Amino acid sequence: MAQIKCYQGRSNYSGDILYTWDGKYVYKGNSTYSGDILYSWDGKYLYKGRSNYSGDILYTWDGKYVYKGRSNYSGDILYSWDGKYVYKGRSNYSGDILYTWDGQYVYKGKSFYSGDIITTTDGTIPVPIILRMI
Repeated sequence: MAQIKCYQGRSNYSGDILYTWDGKYVYKGNSTYSGDILYSWDGKYLYKGRSNYSGDILYTWDGKYVYKGRSNYSGDILYSWDGKYVYKGRSNYSGDILYTWDGQYVYKGKSFYSGDIITTTDGTIPVPIILRMI
């Protein structure tokens, strides 16, 4: 898989790279050095560092909800995703929209205004990883 970059704000300048994702690991900045691994991803769980130990699970993902740790209990839902918006908790109320993501830009709140862009990606990144990056 090609490396996908996450940039600060509305940028694609190499000096603004916050994270690099290679399909399994998230690295700090424009690095793919193993010492710069921040998170590991297996498609369901996001782990702290270069781990696959259950005690290091930060988020669990089921395609719609992001849960705290290794949980699928509705009380542990941190975020909901509907394909466009990220909501706080288990909500789909427009007042609970935290972020809008169009596949390239992550906007603050329910917005497509360029001044609300938090980060830019140059490829598709799973929602739990995006949420950890912003």
